[in-house]
Amino acid sequence: MSEDWNTKYGTRRVRRDPPTLEEAIFAAVGITDDQQQQAEIAAALMGLPYEEVLAEVKKTGRALARSATRVIAGEQGAQRAVVVERRVVRRFGNDKRTGT
Repeated sequence: MSEDWNTKYGTRRVRRDPPTLEEAIFAAVGITDDQQQQAEIAAALMGLPYEEVLAEVKKTGRALARSATRVIAGEQGAQRAVVVERRVVRRFGNDKRTGT
């Protein structure tokens, strides 16, 4: 899924990928422990019917209940989302800053 728009430099495109159901459930699990609330949050994020999402939340909940240990990353090992933006410097002809 992408969105195009015209600028004075030409057409620009930004790619937008909606989250998967698994990612939406993972986010909801981080917010609350109640499965019904998790299903509501994930359904709102995805725009899917509540009943369909609730079934997936229950499957995920059973899988989490089976695992006896949970690993919580400390501050040093925490994974973070990183957004990288590159700034392009355009130099045309004489550059007033460098005098060239």
